[in-house]
Amino acid sequence: MSKIKGSCPHFIVADVVAASEYYRDKFGFIIPEYWGDPPAFAMVHRDNFIVMLNQVDRLSPRPNGTEEIWDAYFWCTGVDALCDEFTASGADIFHGPTNRDGYGMREIAVRDLDGYLLVFAAEMNTSS
Repeated sequence: MSKIKGSCPHFIVADVVAASEYYRDKFGFIIPEYWGDPPAFAMVHRDNFIVMLNQVDRLSPRPNGTEEIWDAYFWCTGVDALCDEFTASGADIFHGPTNRDGYGMREIAVRDLDGYLLVFAAEMNTSS
């Protein structure tokens, strides 16, 4: 029987090196390597979760928009501490910790260098 074991967002970016460094410097991700010469692809990761960043000259970045429409959603623990970490690093905080009573999550949302909206969320009873 087959089983899906994971998933990761795949974002088209304007500059893969700049985007990767933003994920490293603002969100605490690790850049293991770049692919291509010049670099055109990277798989940054944090806590065993990957975000694929792909620089494609013929396509422009296409986040879901400027409103609160998510491009990626990460379940986590310690969302308040994560918000403090992102704030201290100078990340673009779209909104700070917000309780979503309708589905029991406490969320923060941040924008990356290309405008993608990433949400990090913990169950409200385990968010701190």
